[in-house]
Amino acid sequence: MKTNLLPTPKELTLDQINQRFANDETAREYIESVLWPHGAVCPHCKNADAKRIWKIQANPDKNIRAGLHRCAECNKEFTVTVGTIFEDSHIPLRKWLIASYLLCSSKKGISSLQLQRILGLGSYRTALFMTHRIRHSLKDPVFKTKLKGTIEADETYIGGKTRGHGRHFMGNKVPVVSLVERGGRVRSQVMKYVTGKNLKAVLKSNVAPSATIMTDELPAYRKAAKDFASHQAVNHSAGEYVRGLAHTQSVDGFFSLLKRGVVGTFHHISEQHLPLYLAEFDHRHNTRFLTDGERTVIGLQKANGKRLTYKQPK
Repeated sequence: MKTNLLPTPKELTLDQINQRFANDETAREYIESVLWPHGAVCPHCKNADAKRIWKIQANPDKNIRAGLHRCAECNKEFTVTVGTIFEDSHIPLRKWLIASYLLCSSKKGISSLQLQRILGLGSYRTALFMTHRIRHSLKDPVFKTKLKGTIEADETYIGGKTRGHGRHFMGNKVPVVSLVERGGRVRSQVMKYVTGKNLKAVLKSNVAPSATIMTDELPAYRKAAKDFASHQAVNHSAGEYVRGLAHTQSVDGFFSLLKRGVVGTFHHISEQHLPLYLAEFDHRHNTRFLTDGERTVIGLQKANGKRLTYKQPK
């Protein structure tokens, strides 16, 4: 008989993962309980009728693997990993659970090289692709609601130093703009250029018109924020960091954590994969008031429909 493997999310700890999910069977059943809380769902035709989906009994002698289901609507077979970041992976599911927990619970991130050592993975490339899959699942491409209230907006630059140039040289750095809802969520994205037009587009697509925008003295924000309820700016270059309720301390704190992760954990992040790392830091910030277990379960629930391959189809 299948036991109830879905605990209260806050009860999920690394020690519990090691004890309760010592084999792939229990790990798979747990992932089923997270991704299919109301029963199996066909990833091919989205059929969720329990009467039209049946489980196929595992039979190693006939090459029938555990967790296999068949849908009567489309007559296709599937497991819980189909259409998720776990699909076509030879890494045991219990190791996926451990990796997800470590990535979601590490405040400044965890390097792929360290994860390779912890999990005993065959190569650094395997560990890197594994962490990229998890980051891909954490990314929220569409937000149901726009940020509201008081929104702090700021930009930073991610990249190394270049010899022969001054400290303000940005030619080898990638701009990142983050919007922080005070006491709430953050949304970060890579930008090609930081201009008033680009900033206006970011604010318009992510922030409610009734919001109050807080920024530094960058002139581009004046035009970008003029369509919102109000806009206040603090002049950092003049030594002004707080003026009443006007400040950007929340977004500055987020950038501080992001940069400590880049410098201390990852050391270098390519422009191509930077959005994945931003998704990771955004997820941890947006679930910062939850336990590590709750944060991990929410991350696992995002795995559906997030398959990532080495070479994306054209």
